[in-house]
Amino acid sequence: QAAADPMSSSEAPEDGPKETSSVSQNISDADAFKILLEMKMKKRQKKTTLPSTVTELDTEDGSKVYVVGTAHFSDSSKKDVVKTIQEVQPDVVVVELCQYRVSMLKMDEKTLLKEAKEINLEKLQQAIKQNGVMSGLMQMLLLKVSAHITEQLGMAPGGEFREAFKEASKVPFCKFHLGDRPIPVTFKRAIAALSFWQKVKLAWGLCFLSDPISKDDVEKCKQKDLLEQMMAEMIGEFPDLHRTIVSERDIYLTYMLKQAAKQIELPRASETEPRRYIPAVVVGVVGMGHVPGIEKNWNSDLNIQEIMSVPPPSASSKIFKFVIKATVFGLMGYGCYRIGQRTVQFILSMPAAQSYLQKLTEIRSQH
Repeated sequence: QAAADPMSSSEAPEDGPKETSSVSQNISDADAFKILLEMKMKKRQKKTTLPSTVTELDTEDGSKVYVVGTAHFSDSSKKDVVKTIQEVQPDVVVVELCQYRVSMLKMDEKTLLKEAKEINLEKLQQAIKQNGVMSGLMQMLLLKVSAHITEQLGMAPGGEFREAFKEASKVPFCKFHLGDRPIPVTFKRAIAALSFWQKVKLAWGLCFLSDPISKDDVEKCKQKDLLEQMMAEMIGEFPDLHRTIVSERDIYLTYMLKQAAKQIELPRASETEPRRYIPAVVVGVVGMGHVPGIEKNWNSDLNIQEIMSVPPPSASSKIFKFVIKATVFGLMGYGCYRIGQRTVQFILSMPAAQSYLQKLTEIRSQH
């Protein structure tokens, strides 16, 4: 039913096309394939009414790509994704996730909500081990932002991707692709692009983020004009960060969507059946902020090799890393000193200890 890239078909949701329930179990493979394909094509030929958040793109060979722009903490975005997949019956669904974040597809909302709110030492150690000290710390700060939004809205992130995965499993012969650049590459390139003071300023801003966020604020992120204004403010503040986290990923997502939109081979019931190819129908599920960049890059020849490389750490990165380590060890040393000092004071304040010291003083005075 669904050839899901990030996990085996045995792990994919089991709720396949309901229309197949009436098909006899002893039907031949060729007939089963033909029925499913005809059902899919018949649904696809119906007149579609797509949400306003969908951008339609075409390829030279006639393939169609429907990019659903979402807000990552939005209920209406989830509905947009479901409606789009049901309407266009895609051959491939591509989501803005990489292999490092694929676990959110398999976890239920309650578990994710709990996980998103909990930021502990174990998560910090895991992030540092996976991405290095600087990138790991930056990842934890961004997780703190996500946890803040989660707490404010009572909603786990990635709902639109989970809906996309479930709906893809219901479409015959639909594949599921991960379309985002690996997160360690993004963080390492982002850290390398910032100066020492930019890193300090960004970390400070993320540490003390406490502004209230409402569901209306999240829905505003789906309005292109407002989002472009927010992006413009971010570019003015951290242009290099915008380039690595947004612009480069626009290129990567565009490249992956174009790869998914190549002509597809129709399913064959047997090896003897001749190969047939048709233009593909693709649904892409990405954050609304990436949609303008995908449109801009769509007709360009893209090479992702350059944006996949990780530059060596700069002098400012080394200084910032040293400052962080020195601060951590300094705080640990001071903590040990304070604990030791209080322990000694506590012991000396005990009556037994005071009595012993008094006797010791009297013995010394006698000698």
